Amino acid sequence: MKARKTDARVARRQDVMKTLAAARPAELDPNLLANSARQQEDLAHITAESRESPVDTSAASPARLRPRLLPLGAVATVAVSAVVLSVLVRQDAGDTTSAPTGTRPPSSAPATLNDRMELLGVAQAAETSAADGTYWQVTTRTENMDAVGEPGRRYTLRSTSTEKWSVGVRSGTRSLMLSGLDARTAPRGTADMERWRDAGSPHQVEGQVKADSRSTVRFTVGSSRPTVLHTNVGNKIYALGPKNVSYHNLRALPTDTGKLRQELVRLYGQDGGADGRTAWMLRQIANLITMPVKPGTRAAAYRVLADLPDIRVEGPATDPLGRSGVAITLPVRAATVLGDVEQRLVVDPTTGALLSDESVLVEPSAVARDAGLKSGTTVHYQATTQMEWADRQITVPAHAKEG
Repeated sequence: MKARKTDARVARRQDVMKTLAAARPAELDPNLLANSARQQEDLAHITAESRESPVDTSAASPARLRPRLLPLGAVATVAVSAVVLSVLVRQDAGDTTSAPTGTRPPSSAPATLNDRMELLGVAQAAETSAADGTYWQVTTRTENMDAVGEPGRRYTLRSTSTEKWSVGVRSGTRSLMLSGLDARTAPRGTADMERWRDAGSPHQVEGQVKADSRSTVRFTVGSSRPTVLHTNVGNKIYALGPKNVSYHNLRALPTDTGKLRQELVRLYGQDGGADGRTAWMLRQIANLITMPVKPGTRAAAYRVLADLPDIRVEGPATDPLGRSGVAITLPVRAATVLGDVEQRLVVDPTTGALLSDESVLVEPSAVARDAGLKSGTTVHYQATTQMEWADRQITVPAHAKEG
């Protein structure tokens, strides 16, 4: 039986590789390497032994790799770790009728040359995306798991919400972020619901922020109003590395793989070398993929990703919303109150779009086990459901509150 399962996995992987190979242009064909200067460069970097410093996991993101925009009124330079922490402790919630989060065993297989070729195929697909517009709009669906309650009677809260982000890139336009759309927080499953009821069905509950800290965060069970934020600071619309940048700055980023790599290394140096170079690069690349950069820059970002050490391309995968893609597990583990989590991206190999980034529980803590969470559970995800150019600004709901 085990042999049959192994054969099936190999067959599925071969099918995906055949599909990618069929869609791959000649310049990405390793058999025609001598005919493609760019492919020579990419494969030379991929096959070379990495000289990068090891990943520092102590400061890695516990929730997601992508840093968010800086809200209006925030200082111009914001530490990524502070932005990520806000994701862990926020009270966003969501629709409990959406697809339940599954579990998966952690993978440990290193990336092969063929795995990285899959990423180069994704990069090629990214080059065909729309190039320009008035508003760059991204819609995401987010889910978080949190352990709450008294020791011995802890339970898991599941919080989900939709977020819409519309970035105005033309003179006179503004950028808006709507967070907490259809937000809801509720016990995750039947056992969690029973423990919540045994605790008196509280409207507000507290959970730990860190395993070694007495600091707590308060969650409100039920629905909540959406929040609108004005996210541009003058003409600055995104955070890239240690500073905020304008649309002009983004469009000026290199489309050449080597030059983009050099630019990111330069920004890393300006950022003080925090977190270790690989972990820092992973965050910036995952962010760039969803920014209104040139299609060639987005493609180059995937090629830089393919060059990073210790990534694992796991082949066919399904994101939390049931969409098919290719999974990329990143060499970043973070210690959270729920235990050690591993970061994973799922991308669409046909379009180069990022489908989701996820935090998967690898080694549950005592708190997580008490709340019924097991190894392989996706404890956080942010799934991108829309990423496109538009001519009109998004509509703000009448009941939205100002953030």
